[in-house]
Amino acid sequence: MVLAYVVTVVVLASLVTLATAWRTPAEALTWTPFLLLAGGAVLHLEAAQGIERIREISREGSPHAHMQSVWLFAGVLVLPTPLLVALICISYLHAWLRVYKRRAVLFRKVFSAATVVLACAAAQLILRFFSNRPLDVDGPLGLLALTGAGLVYWLVNYALVVGAIVMTNRDQPARAALGNASDQLIILASIGLGSVLAIMMTSRPWLTPLLLLTVLALHMGLLLPQFRVAARTDSKTGLVDATFWHDVAGREIERARRLLSTVGVLILDLDHFKQINDTYGHLAGDRVLRAVADALKHSVRSYDLVGRFGGEEFAVLLPGVSTEEVRATAERIRFEIASLHIVALDRLGESQVVAGLTASVGAAVFPDSATDLSPLLLAADEALYQAKNNGRDRVATAAATR
Repeated sequence: MVLAYVVTVVVLASLVTLATAWRTPAEALTWTPFLLLAGGAVLHLEAAQGIERIREISREGSPHAHMQSVWLFAGVLVLPTPLLVALICISYLHAWLRVYKRRAVLFRKVFSAATVVLACAAAQLILRFFSNRPLDVDGPLGLLALTGAGLVYWLVNYALVVGAIVMTNRDQPARAALGNASDQLIILASIGLGSVLAIMMTSRPWLTPLLLLTVLALHMGLLLPQFRVAARTDSKTGLVDATFWHDVAGREIERARRLLSTVGVLILDLDHFKQINDTYGHLAGDRVLRAVADALKHSVRSYDLVGRFGGEEFAVLLPGVSTEEVRATAERIRFEIASLHIVALDRLGESQVVAGLTASVGAAVFPDSATDLSPLLLAADEALYQAKNNGRDRVATAAATR
């Protein structure tokens, strides 16, 4: 079903491209704006490739919003469709070669480019409803034309991408495919800036290079907070990494010390995880890790912190809980993991259902088990090994030291 959906979108984009190319006369091909936009898009990606590579990894399973829409939406306003499609192809091909270093799955990039082609074609249809030369429409009518085209451009692209994500990740909540609302603000800001760029290109084209600096500055300003989040995020699971988890845990223990409060720690290890990799392959193993990470996040409170310590080991920070509450949380997590049914591709590319997962969990509580982070983690780790030695698929709690 997913393959049929992707192929349908790519075929529709190809048909739109062929139909408009057939109807576009050679004299309508405006090469100067095309070269300016293509050059700007390439330079923009070159300058921002580091941040975009990390953001792409951290956004796995949700829409990836980027500011290339500045150049693409400007193309909607000033380029005929064949050159606009060429601009999209250059942008995505350059991103695949230079930003993602060919590590991204090629058909995903082809699908993404196809969704943008359809979004741009739909936006141009809206603009032609007002005028064959959209930038000639001024006043409230011009504002209405640009707003309508921008909303259609965003909606078509967003809906097609979300549809593919939902069909690919059926075991995840549909809301996870929607991504963050802040990401959509990036697209809307890019559309607005693209409109300004198109207007400048038609009236003062020699000032166009100045906008490249503006785009880069906005790119860094808008995405730097996301870059910081991505840099502390485990790429396979979307959880925080061990370093960031330790930093937060240390601060939480100091806070609990001042307030005479408690902090619970869980260390969890998937039982016999190597058998999953050996049986189905490492891609299936990665899929299992992601599903377990999602189960962990849904089993704890919104302000609890879940991190990946490496391999199949996870850690959970639970501020302000008692020993009984820590154990109850650990049992709830163990139950959620045992109830997972994960659809993954095996070594032959066939869908398999991975079920029957079990986990061993070690629990410890500050200040009863230990009064500093390192001893607290050692206590939880020792409890984890007790759970494993006693037959796995169980929770063990560190003894109180006072």
